Parts: sequence; structure tokens; C-alpha cells
Amino acid sequence: MQDELEEKSGESFDWKRYAKVIRRRRWYFLLPLFFGWLIVWGVSWVLPSVYRSGTLILVEQPSVPQQYVVSNVNDKQQDQLASISQQILSRTRLLHIIESLNLYSKYAQHVSRDELVERMGKNIEIELVRSPDLQELSSFNVYFSYGDPVTAQQVTSELTNLFISENLEVRQQQSENTTKFLENQLEEARATLSAQEAKIRAFKDQHLGELPGQLQSNLQILTGLQAQLQSEQDALNRAKQQNVYLESLLGQYRSLNVSTKTGESVSIGLPAIDKELDLLRGQLADLSSHYTERHPDVRKLEEQIAKTEKLKQQIATDLKNKTPDPADGDSAVAPSSDADDRAMSPAAELGSQLKANQIEIGTRQRSIQELQSKIGGYQGRLNQAPVREQQLADLSRGYEQSQANYDSLLKKKNDSQLSTNLESRQQGEHFRILDPPSLPVKPHSPNRLKLCGVGLALGIFLGGAASIAAEKVDDRLYSEEELKKLIPVGIISQIPNVVTASEQTKQRRQDRLVWVTAIAVFASIAVGSAYTYFRG
Repeated sequence: MQDELEEKSGESFDWKRYAKVIRRRRWYFLLPLFFGWLIVWGVSWVLPSVYRSGTLILVEQPSVPQQYVVSNVNDKQQDQLASISQQILSRTRLLHIIESLNLYSKYAQHVSRDELVERMGKNIEIELVRSPDLQELSSFNVYFSYGDPVTAQQVTSELTNLFISENLEVRQQQSENTTKFLENQLEEARATLSAQEAKIRAFKDQHLGELPGQLQSNLQILTGLQAQLQSEQDALNRAKQQNVYLESLLGQYRSLNVSTKTGESVSIGLPAIDKELDLLRGQLADLSSHYTERHPDVRKLEEQIAKTEKLKQQIATDLKNKTPDPADGDSAVAPSSDADDRAMSPAAELGSQLKANQIEIGTRQRSIQELQSKIGGYQGRLNQAPVREQQLADLSRGYEQSQANYDSLLKKKNDSQLSTNLESRQQGEHFRILDPPSLPVKPHSPNRLKLCGVGLALGIFLGGAASIAAEKVDDRLYSEEELKKLIPVGIISQIPNVVTASEQTKQRRQDRLVWVTAIAVFASIAVGSAYTYFRG
């Protein structure tokens, strides 16, 4: 069984047998081969030539490093290129190019403008080139196919300019929009910050003196006012004591005058004056230990001591002058008018001091009331200090948040402005033509060399098929194997082929004709292929 399979397999791949078949059916092979190739080759030259112009555009990185100026256009270059491509390949842009360069003039009378735009869109091809390491868009090719090579180059150049200009315009517009948005946000933040500042300013003006920062000064002022109050109270007490003393002394002096006029001898309390002087000197020593000599209270006590000493001397002189002498008799009872006037001057002095003392008591009392009122006000400020501190903290918290927001927006706006300036100067990420649009020399389609090969393969197929078909139709036997298949008996002998001279001549002519035809066929195919290679 395996031998039969191997025999059948050997029969299926018996190239010698097929070579003999082609040799016998050489006309069936040569003619379909030639005409099959000729038809395809001729059709390739009948089809219109389409030329393809291309350019390479480089995606160039910003000239200023990102660490110095951060771009405010964060779109990926691939996404941005897709958006730009949609804008460039829009109906309006393509129709403008068609009309300006008079494209598809042969079809303009027969098809609509939308069909022309669709046809041109099919002839445009964009090929992305990625970086092998980062897998990022590094460049891209723009191709345009058209029947005229010069026109194809012009259209490619126009598309390239559109890509470059549109990319710059889009990036600059996005950058300006970002900067404008940040400027608007910054203005709102500035208004909010101003409102917070106005609230804090109004609060401080309204509660001046009750603010936390004025706590120490309020305490110092309150301490000073309390010291002044204590000093005024002490001065008031001294003035009241002085008032009692002066009233007592004035009463005693008046009694002295009456007793002198009636001739009675009255003992005047000079020791009381001495006691008052001792008291005043003690007060002066106490004040001098706390204040300097220029202090008003110290100077006032000194003046009062001087007046009291003067008064004591006057009273002592008067008493000496008014003391009656027994040898004089009645003359002492009736003093002269000059003596009466001198006796009245100490009383007037005491009255004047008493009146001044009463005025001083009134002044001290009013001063004490004013100081008590001020002390109450400052105590109220100190009591309100914790409340104002909490209120001011709430206002300050809002102000600090507004200030932080404003500072952040100001920094972002300045950075965005730098990026916008970079884009406007075309120093940001941009497209640059690396290879200018090419002027095609050979058509991109149809691929005539490829079609030439297809025609040759088709011709071989048709020639082989025709030869095999003719062999199948022919019922003659050409080999011993075929005879053995037909008659299952052994062959004892065979009759040799007897060829006459005329038949030999005819056979040689046919062989020469076949060779000439084969040479012509293969020469034509070779010449056509060479022509296609150099001109196609």
C-alpha cells in the first residue's frame, strides 16, 4: 500500500512528464503566457499614474528647559495632532486648497464639491513616527497623492504649512486662555482679599483699644491710672486734713482777737501749729522717698510748710505785740488802729489758705472721678480682650486663607504668563520641517513593476492550464507508461517511428518557429519589465 502511495506521489510530481507535455503543447503555453502578461502589462500603462509627495515634520521640544518655564499646554502631542488634523482636513480647509490650486478639474463638472473633498481626504495620509525608547510622538509624515507630481508637491507644502501654523495658533490660544482664566481668578481672589482686609480694618477701628495686641499697653495704662488714683486719694486726704487744721486754726485766731479786745488772756495753740508742721514734714519726707523735688505734690507740700512756718511767725509776733504790760494800765486795752490791721492780716491769710484748700479738695475730687471713670473703661477693655481676640482670630483665619489663595494664583498666573510669552515667541514645543515636500519622479500607483510580475505569473498559469487542458482532450498515447495503464498486458515489441524527409524538414521548420516565437515572447517580457522598472 505504501509503495502504491509513493508511486502515486511520484507521478504527481513528475516534472519531466509535465515538461514533455509543455514541449508537445508549446503553442498552447507560449501564446497564453504572452497574451496574459501583455494584457496585464498593457492595463498597468492604461491606468492613470498617481504621484505621491511626502514630507517629514519633526516635533521639536521647547528651547527653554521645563525646569525654568513650565508649559501651560498639557495636551499630549498625539491628541493635539489628532485635533489639528481634524481642523486641517475639514471641508472648508480642503475646499479652499482645491479651489486655490484647481485640483480635480476633470471631475469638477461631474461631481459635487463634497465628493471632491472626500476624494482629496482619501488622498491625504498622515503617518506617525514614535520614539523607540519612550514610545512618544517624535515626528510624523504627511503624504498627498495626485496625478501631477508638481501639484502633489504644492499640496503637500500647503498641508505642511497648515500643520505648522495651526499648531502654533492652537498652542498659543490655549496658553492665552489659561493665562486669562488665571487672571480672572486672580482678580476675584484680590477682591476677596480686599474685602477681608476691609473687615479687619473696620473691626480694629471699631474696637480700638480692645485688641489683643493692645493688652500690655492697656495693663500699663491701667496700672498708671491706679497709681494716679491712689496719689490723688492721698492728696485729697491730706487736703481734707489741712482743711480741718486751717478751720481749727482760724477759729482759734478769731478767739484770740476777741479775747484781746475784751482784755482777756487766752492761750493760743502754737503747739498745734508745730504739730501740723511736724505732720507736713513727715508727709514731705514720705513723698521725697518716692518722687523727685520737681513733683507737684512735693513742691506743694514745701510751699504749704513755708506758709505754715510764716503763719507761725506772724502769730508769734502778734501774740508778743498784743500781750498787755501791767505798767501801761489802760493803754493796753485800747490798741491803735494800726495794731488791729496787723492783727487781722494772719486771719486773712488763714482764710485765703482755707479757700485755696477747699478749691483743691474740689479739684482732687473731680480728678478722682475722672480717673475712676478711665479705670473702669480700661477694665472693660481688658474684660473684652478675650472676646475680641476670638473675633479677630476668625477674621484673620479667613484673611490668611484668602492671602494663601491669592499668592498661589499669583504664582500660577506669572508662570502661565511666562509660558504664554514662550509660545508667542515660538520657542515652545512646535513643529519643524525636517524633510521638505518631495517632488516625486516615479508614480506611487499603480505599481507597474508589480503588475508586470503579476501578468507574468498569470501568463504562466494560463499557459500551463491551456497545455494541460489540450493534453487531456487529446486521446493519443505518447509514452509506454500510458500504454501500460490502458492495456494491462506486457509489451512484447514496439514499432519505430518512420519519418520521411519532408516530414523532417517540416518538423525542423516548426521547431525553428517555436524557438523564434519563444525568444520573441521572453524578449518582449524582458524588455517590457525593464521599461517598467526604469519608467514605471
